[in-house]
Amino acid sequence: MSRNHEECLALLEQIRWGGKPKCPYCESTNATAYKNERRYHCNECFTSYSVTVGTLFHKTHVELQKWFVAIELVLNSPGGVSVRQLAKEIGVNKNTACYMIERIHRRMAEEWELLQRIVGTDKS
Repeated sequence: MSRNHEECLALLEQIRWGGKPKCPYCESTNATAYKNERRYHCNECFTSYSVTVGTLFHKTHVELQKWFVAIELVLNSPGGVSVRQLAKEIGVNKNTACYMIERIHRRMAEEWELLQRIVGTDKS
């Protein structure tokens, strides 16, 4: 996969919101985009948010493109992917890889459709 961070954010916005930002706190679509960031300001509850709020990507410092590759490897590896294998594939240390695998597994029940759509778009 050769997407950059901006392309990953745009794809995630398309998958989650269909292109129209939706506040994760109050569900409003009345938002204003910040000029220099991929963040939005809700004009109803006055909070700021990005597309990652409320997902497994929220509050992580790992680049989205690495998350997308990790999700594909975790979901598509028949016997699962090892921590060391994931760390080598995406260029992170084994502690980060372990954290990512654990977080993906924890969120599978809640965000299965999101994860499937990310993997599905990676193949195209």
